[in-house]
Amino acid sequence: MSQLPEQSARTSVPTSADVARAAGVSRATVSYVLNDNTTVRISDATRRRVREAASGLGYVPHAAARSLRAGHSRMVLLPAVHLPAVPLQQRFLTDLQSDLRRLDYTVVQYGSAGLDADEAVRAWAELRPVAVVAPGGVRLTSQGISVLTRSGAKAVITLGPQPVEGAHALVLDQRGVGAGAVRHLLGRGRRRIGVVMPQEAGLALFSEPRLAGALHAAETSATGARIQPLPLRYEESSAAELAARWRALGLDSVFAYDDEYAMLLMRALQDAGVEVPAETAVVGAGDLLLGRLLRPRLSTVRMELATAQPPAEMIDRLVRHPGGAPERHDLLRAETVARESS
Repeated sequence: MSQLPEQSARTSVPTSADVARAAGVSRATVSYVLNDNTTVRISDATRRRVREAASGLGYVPHAAARSLRAGHSRMVLLPAVHLPAVPLQQRFLTDLQSDLRRLDYTVVQYGSAGLDADEAVRAWAELRPVAVVAPGGVRLTSQGISVLTRSGAKAVITLGPQPVEGAHALVLDQRGVGAGAVRHLLGRGRRRIGVVMPQEAGLALFSEPRLAGALHAAETSATGARIQPLPLRYEESSAAELAARWRALGLDSVFAYDDEYAMLLMRALQDAGVEVPAETAVVGAGDLLLGRLLRPRLSTVRMELATAQPPAEMIDRLVRHPGGAPERHDLLRAETVARESS
């Protein structure tokens, strides 16, 4: 077994005792200052001297030791998922991490590739996080939630299309996206509606609920409308092949999953001589700027994330007051934006 070389005295890690000596205060005072403890009265000059000494020595508090003293960590774990980038969700996670750091939490992303569901949960639990936010695509079960809570997690939160029993849920219900697109097309008199189903790995998590929403909107409309799923790869050749048989499919409109697939398919339809929107109306989702620059301008479903309480503050509240019944918060707001393509 290989051994790590012993650390030389020249590279020794500075301690709180070193900071205390440099600042001329006790170790307790160093702890109070660097942990922002306001229950003990310490002058501004002393606080400034302690922080300057810590900065000069390159001292940072030991997270594990601080967790032992507090009885829990300040770590919020975000299991990493290998999914195609979804801009709205990526922006949400970026903002969440920033807001949690402002609340003095340490945010750690953890890669779980190659681990099954039970192995992944045990690996997360070993880090003793105070909270876990599991994005869609992460396999989390009721048993896994129990393992995490027994290891000290005060809040387990899922972020995805459906809640998981026993966990708090930030729900991104994609059904409203598909339903909104289809209701718009029905309102324009379209009755034979295709729904693009991307073939790229990972997107079924979003595309299948959008299809379910589209089907429900058609079935409850009393218009006799039919929905036809359309497999499509994000490739020009795949779009061209679908466009070549478009008239044989007998469709008068399409909800193309999102703006990128909509733009890909619309270009292929135009190249095949299918007029948009005269022969086929096209609707995307995401409201990308590029869709507004096309001709015809792309109709879309605009999506926003909104909660009554900022998610980071909600997580902080659940950590400070654990043990309550699982909460559900619906994040996704969908609004159809009609433009020239439909």
